[in-house]
Amino acid sequence: MSILIKNGHVADPLTGRNGIYDVLVADGRIEKVEKEIRADAEKVIDAGGCYVMPGFIDLHVHLRDPGLEYKETLETGGKAAAKGGITTICAMPNTKPVIDTGGKVAEVHRRAILESPVNVIQIGAVTKGQDGQDLSDIRGMAQAGCRAISEDGKSVMDAALYRNGMKLAKECGLSVFAHCEDINLRGDGVMNADGNAERLGLSGISNSVEDVIAARDILLAKETGARLHLCHCSTADSVKMVEEAKKEGLSVTGEVCPHHFILTSDDIKEDDGNYKMNPPLRSREDVDALREGLKKGIMDVISTDHAPHAADEKEKSIAQAAFGIVGLETSAALTYSYLVKTGVLDIMGMAEKMSLNPARILGLTEKGSVAEGKTADIVIFDPEKTYRIDRRTFVSKGKNTPFDGYEVSGEVKCTIAGGKVVYER
Repeated sequence: MSILIKNGHVADPLTGRNGIYDVLVADGRIEKVEKEIRADAEKVIDAGGCYVMPGFIDLHVHLRDPGLEYKETLETGGKAAAKGGITTICAMPNTKPVIDTGGKVAEVHRRAILESPVNVIQIGAVTKGQDGQDLSDIRGMAQAGCRAISEDGKSVMDAALYRNGMKLAKECGLSVFAHCEDINLRGDGVMNADGNAERLGLSGISNSVEDVIAARDILLAKETGARLHLCHCSTADSVKMVEEAKKEGLSVTGEVCPHHFILTSDDIKEDDGNYKMNPPLRSREDVDALREGLKKGIMDVISTDHAPHAADEKEKSIAQAAFGIVGLETSAALTYSYLVKTGVLDIMGMAEKMSLNPARILGLTEKGSVAEGKTADIVIFDPEKTYRIDRRTFVSKGKNTPFDGYEVSGEVKCTIAGGKVVYER
């Protein structure tokens, strides 16, 4: 199918294009990007007043499929991603069964082609069954195209075993996506350890729960030479450690989620399970450090940690509720509203953090850019649209978000994946 996108403001951090251009798509690829293109196309989209950016790539998504389809599926998660302008999603392996073999990775990829409107890259577990005892089939998963391993949802507490996993990941050309959490330090904590936890009578999770493992993992990456990506960073010291690792020339990157660069524990006014996430909402000082890290380029990526749950798993006390927040359908608007409109990032920075840098971390050389010859993964984003987030309109099965009712600016008008329109407002 051929598509001609007219009059849009192209924001492409790879080429540096930042202005009004037409974009011609043919046979799944970007054929031309010029000031004015005259061509017969099967579909013409007027992108006047909108940004035309490379499709967003979310490195951190829980699709719950296989085994937990009542929370989310490849189809519903893929449709939610398309609505949010996300054209590639990395699915975490903590499903039932855990994705820990090449065959399981290949099966998810096979099904995703049939069921999801966007690209799905399955991430493989570090250990078998995520039990922390024996390494998974890392080589087989690499051959099946998983591109990264992660024990997301927990850390591999056996440092020697984790080091061996990092060595094998490096041999196989895989990144290591780290969920940094010392389970012994966390104990029964459910929210940030501060006065708000005391006010609500809830057990706290201190910053050291994250920071101790972040430091350990960076040191192991230094020793092994592995490519390390720190997931959902939430503390000021995580930013400092990523900065120091970069200064040493280590292959270390970090991601921040919208809930961590917007909300603090002070926003938890009452005992509401929709505010329960792991890592938890931190202090204003932590939020300011995360924003500054994004602004300075210390933190490389904005991801969602999309974690859908059934209503009865969240509509209860924070003490009993499941950890997690959905984000596929809100991340672009939240990023634009709270980072771009406030001057933390410009639109090129948003495209870099949500498209180009994730593509580079995954080694996806044909994605992350609106440039001639690249895969036609494109989002058309209307920055002037203002509205209130309404979780009742979510395509995702999960409605668990504390952002319900928040007024935001910026809406996805159209999402194109592989040269096909997969969402149109």
